[in-house]
Amino acid sequence: MPPSPSILAIGGAHIDRRGRVLGDFVPGASNPGEMREEVGGGAFNAARAMAGRSHGVALLSARGGDAGGDAVAAAIERAGLADLSAIFLDRATPSYTAILDRGGDVLAALADMALYDLAFDKQLRRAKTRDALAGAEAILCDANLPAAALERLAGLAGETPLFAIGVSPAKVTRLRRIAGRIACLFINRREAAALAGADAAADPSSLAAALRAAGLRSAVVTSGSAPLVAFEDATVFEVTPPATDRVADVTGAGDALAGTVVSALVRGQPFADAVREGLAAARLCIESTHAAPDHDPDAFARVLATIPPLHALPLATI
Repeated sequence: MPPSPSILAIGGAHIDRRGRVLGDFVPGASNPGEMREEVGGGAFNAARAMAGRSHGVALLSARGGDAGGDAVAAAIERAGLADLSAIFLDRATPSYTAILDRGGDVLAALADMALYDLAFDKQLRRAKTRDALAGAEAILCDANLPAAALERLAGLAGETPLFAIGVSPAKVTRLRRIAGRIACLFINRREAAALAGADAAADPSSLAAALRAAGLRSAVVTSGSAPLVAFEDATVFEVTPPATDRVADVTGAGDALAGTVVSALVRGQPFADAVREGLAAARLCIESTHAAPDHDPDAFARVLATIPPLHALPLATI
């Protein structure tokens, strides 16, 4: 039996298909490659990371009454998560399909997730969901929830810390109206630009200032192998992830980072230390072919030792 849940994750848990081109990608042509399929999703990947850090985690998502839904249910059980998800027997389970280049970066992706728009606002009205929210130490949601559901969630969360994952430039704008309620937002630079109108290539202090002007108190902004920018109140941090030549697949790295940072913050770690732990988790993720690799404490400790301290910068004024 999993431990009593202390963190509630709400959002995507769906079929994740990733095709990888084996040679140079040729647009408009058939490219030799290989396809993998597993269960993924922002909230699910982050929930597995949190569970790997010895937290009890409950997951609330939505799935269909099909083979994909059965696969999602089995993956949630294997991960040791309490499953609070709703099942819609007449609907297809959401899915995400990405085509990656041979270096593991995304060339194109398709999200088939209409069920989330239908389901989440209804789920937040359930007594079972309200009980789970009341018993959580922290809540982590992703922007797969529609804007109305996110607003409802922010209201129901009360004083409980509410963390969020941006998911994509197209969906992160759903978080605008609850920006001031988010304890920490996890996004990449393209999502930051979509949310706050910031220049995706802005210097760290200006980027943080733009996000603060959008109402955020704290955020972690990733940029692949380029420097990560994070801020908490008026303190801005920058750190360059150590280089690796073992990139297998970048999918899920941001989710692993988010889940690990939230876990560390719930344990009482300082913000800068929590972000370092998140970078270690992301590194392990990109070196694995799985979106959420099994947690190995020894491997985690080795990678964490390679993550440099975060460098504090002054906050720009805008």
